[in-house]
Amino acid sequence: MIPDWLLTTLVRAFAVGTPLLWAALGEIYAERSGVVNLGVEGMMILGAFFAFAVAHTTGEPVIGLLAAAAAGGVAASLHAFVAVTLRGNQYVSGLALAMLGLGLAGVLGRGWEGIPLENALPEISPLNVMGLLLAAVLWFLLYHTRVGLIIRSTGEFPAAVNTVGTSVTLVRYACVILGGLLAGVAGGFLSVAYRPSWTEGMTGGMGWIAIAIAIFAGWDPLKAVWGALLFGALFFLSFRLQTWIAPEILRMMPFAFTILVLAATARSRHGQAAPDALGIPYESEQR
Repeated sequence: MIPDWLLTTLVRAFAVGTPLLWAALGEIYAERSGVVNLGVEGMMILGAFFAFAVAHTTGEPVIGLLAAAAAGGVAASLHAFVAVTLRGNQYVSGLALAMLGLGLAGVLGRGWEGIPLENALPEISPLNVMGLLLAAVLWFLLYHTRVGLIIRSTGEFPAAVNTVGTSVTLVRYACVILGGLLAGVAGGFLSVAYRPSWTEGMTGGMGWIAIAIAIFAGWDPLKAVWGALLFGALFFLSFRLQTWIAPEILRMMPFAFTILVLAATARSRHGQAAPDALGIPYESEQR
């Protein structure tokens, strides 16, 4: 017999972990192709705003989620252009995208705060299950198909991919934009299901934790499921325990634990190394 408090924690971890999982899966594919995208927070907040605005206007939260995916994909394409086509610094471009997304969503969202969303999706919906199925599909695609081999090779040794006639640029664009689509859906889930409303900054740092989950999982989609559930539980407990522990300390808990996990992962001999070409522009095709 599972105690009520434990069952509640597991259900809430599943709900909160869903947006973390979607965003982390997208980042895994981007980084597997060799592109770091630190703009996940910006893509998520844009997805959250557009999902809410479209869902409120149309009365259809599913259409809102499609709009969220589109917003995340467009934002990611900007990063791909800078990082892949212009061969700019991926870390600077990602940070700029994060700030741009937060600022743009804040400006566009003025006047939308405090408006209730009717026909919101439940916290536990097909979208939660789809996240688990997506993790399994992306894992199979990455490790058991030729497409996955090309993606992994692009992140490890892009010159070899180019040699066999596959465009490194195309692979990296596809993976970065996929990451944006998934991050947009992750943000959209927050505003049309988890907390059906729009609030400036409502992602609350989840994008950064999604990046950490990608690393913690060793860039493995299936392992990201456990990371998302773990941090989902931490987010829930950070609110549940406010009766006994100062809220300021609890709000720091998911982020402090993120640092500890990443430090432990970096020191572990069994942790998977990052793709060799991660963060390194590939120039051969563009000369």
